[in-house]
Parts: sequence; C-alpha cells; structure tokens
Amino acid sequence: MSEYTTGEIAKLCGVTVRTVQYYDTRGLLVPSKLSEGGRRLYSEEDLKMMQIICFLRELGLPIDSITQLLSEPDSSSVILLLLDQQEKELRDKISKDQTKLNKLEELKRGLKDVENISVESIGDIAYIMENKKKLKKVRMVILGVGIPINVIEIAAIVLWIVKGIWLPFVLWLVMDIVFGVWISRYYYRRVAYICPQCHEVFKPAFKQMFWARHTPNTRKLTCTNCGHHGFCVEIYGGNISA
Repeated sequence: MSEYTTGEIAKLCGVTVRTVQYYDTRGLLVPSKLSEGGRRLYSEEDLKMMQIICFLRELGLPIDSITQLLSEPDSSSVILLLLDQQEKELRDKISKDQTKLNKLEELKRGLKDVENISVESIGDIAYIMENKKKLKKVRMVILGVGIPINVIEIAAIVLWIVKGIWLPFVLWLVMDIVFGVWISRYYYRRVAYICPQCHEVFKPAFKQMFWARHTPNTRKLTCTNCGHHGFCVEIYGGNISA
C-alpha cells in the first residue's frame, strides 16, 4: 500500500505543504501514521480524502462547512450530489463554448461571401497578432542596449559634477550619437506599417519615419501605395524592403 509524505501529497493535489499541514491542525486530514522520525505519512485513502477536500474548497465551501459535512454519517451521498452538480455545470459550459465555436466558424465561412464587411480589416488584425512577438523582441533588444547607455550617462554626469572630470561625459556623448544612429537604423530595418485605408503593408522612407509623430503602436505616415496620410499601425517587417 502506497504511503505519501506531506510534500508528496501536496504535489499530487496541487496545493502547498503549508495547506496540508493546516488541514491537519484543523482535523480535516490527519495522517494515517507517523514514521520513526516523526514524519507524517498519508495513505491512499488519505489522498482521496485530500482530493475531496480540495474539490470542496474549489466550490467555495469554507473550512468549517467542510469539517461539518465530512463529519456527517451520510457525507458520501452529499459529496456525490455535489460532484453530479459540478459535472452538469461543466458539461453545460462545454456545450455553450461549443455553440460559440460553431457560430465563429459559421461567421468565418459567411465572411468569405459578404462584400459589405471589411475582410481586409480582419486580416490586418490577424497579421498584427502574428507579428506581435517579433516586434516585442526588437523593442526588448533596444531596451537592453539603451539601459546601460543611460547608466553610463548618469555616471559620467555625476563624475563631472563631483570630480570635475568632463572627459567621460564627452566620450559618452560621442557613444550616444553612434548608438542613436545605429538604433534608429536597426529599428527602421525591422518594422513596417499597415495603411488603414488600403490595408497594404509598406515601409516608408527613413527620414519620414524618423520625424513622424507616433504612439507606442502607430506612426503618422504617408502610405507608399495609396498616398493616405495618417496614423498607420506598426508591425514587424524585417522581411519587407523599402
């Protein structure tokens, strides 16, 4: 017959060791035996009882109510009734989710034949989501390089103010200019934009992109395809040439 330590039964039931110990102090889950070294050992029956307790806790029952329920002579019948109820609720949820999925699939099929709905807009969303991780990686690279540059800047300014040594600040200024040029080019080569008017993916001229007004996810540009001037959605575009 299998025996489990406190840590093992906690892992099997997806709870912390402290939780198992707390149930022990409340008399909910008393170990079947103690080892010679005083360690708590739980049996298969204890494991099943712990699973029942966890289930009742997931239903929102407080500890006192669970203690009272398990002390009743016919507690198994009540627990079976709760299990049946939970099973019914889960099956109802699955049924509702399946209904939503069917409607979604039906909508997708219908959109192919409806001309009044902008399928291009839906395609834009899918394209943006697909490239979101790549764009995030580009921005993380910039952040990873930019933070040390800022630290060096602060150190150089402090050294200049406190010690009167200005050479490190001049060196940092040169490095900052080089970094600014590099990071701008690096970012430019890896991003592109979707025009909200014609839905084309395009890459503007570097000068236009550099000076354009922007938000975290858009930039005010002129589309190279249709000439629309306005905020365009920024995406990853490392494989798109200008």
